Amino acid sequence: MNDRHACPERHDDREEIARLLPAPADWDLPRAQHLRHKDLLMRHIDRDQAENTTPETTPDTAAAPVRRARPLLRPALVASAAALALAAAGTTGAVLSGNGGHDDAAARHAATDIRPAAALLHRISNAAAHHGTLTVRDDQFAYTREKVREADLTSGKAVVSPLKDYESWVSQKPGPLHTLGLIRADGETLPVNAELGDTKGTPAGLSRPTYHWLAALPTDPDKLLAYLYAKTPAAEGRERDQAVFEQIGSLLGGLTPPRTAAALYQAAAKIPGVDRSSRVRDAIGRQGLGIVRDDTRYGVRTEWVFDAKDYSFLGSRSYLTKDAPYGKAGTLLSSTAELAHAVVDKAGALPAAEDRTGTA
Repeated sequence: MNDRHACPERHDDREEIARLLPAPADWDLPRAQHLRHKDLLMRHIDRDQAENTTPETTPDTAAAPVRRARPLLRPALVASAAALALAAAGTTGAVLSGNGGHDDAAARHAATDIRPAAALLHRISNAAAHHGTLTVRDDQFAYTREKVREADLTSGKAVVSPLKDYESWVSQKPGPLHTLGLIRADGETLPVNAELGDTKGTPAGLSRPTYHWLAALPTDPDKLLAYLYAKTPAAEGRERDQAVFEQIGSLLGGLTPPRTAAALYQAAAKIPGVDRSSRVRDAIGRQGLGIVRDDTRYGVRTEWVFDAKDYSFLGSRSYLTKDAPYGKAGTLLSSTAELAHAVVDKAGALPAAEDRTGTA
């Protein structure tokens, strides 16, 4: 049972203690939002350096300019696809090491969860398991179109953007790759280069989840959850359960193999603190069933929105639940609406049934 519902007094005490603790330097944003804002930063760097860079200096000095946009890499979500914080950029690359955390997480989540959130997630899992399996070739691209609103924190205050269109084409080659695909946003179409530090290219994995890589993940929920606890990048001071919850969120929707999607939802049901809500909306206002989790340390709620009829994934939202230096409680941090997913043969190409006003 969720501690918050079982013992409101204990939850209130926790929040009071949390308020008395020193405030963390920054909230570590979900990977998708973080990557989008890092892209924005890199594009500004590109433009600044391009003005002072000659062709002869390209091999060494143009390393940053070559790195253009990065998708919020879910298989078919520009990984939802994601706020600039350089401190967060420095911490998200760390990977949990050792077996202690792995074993503790596996033991903690072994028991069957009977919370209301778990019951809903099991229904969502069953619906996902009955979706058709796709045939996706290594030479193809996963296409996604979504609507996005997000907060820019570069000024020290959350400045929420208007609703924007994002399209992405993610290569399905197993890699490692130096060019991962394309992203189209704000009227620009830009290449997506390898992850920072991947000098030999970025292989398929959590940061570039191809359809075949996803299909190879464990489909036993306990084994899958143990894998995610071991492999999800760690950030200093960040709730580990929240980091894994958001890592699962970055893999939802889109071109996910049915058995993998079903296992992801069942794994999420085992994470402590996961709750359900009937008052959630995606970026374009579609109301649905919500799976939510609060990061009580940073005062941030992350919501997944599902269609009430067929349990399909509609989008996600995150916002402040208490005042922070960069915004008041209720301030939106990110919101997405998934509109179209397909497989195409060429980066930049639209699916046959997709146009600028419709969905595939």
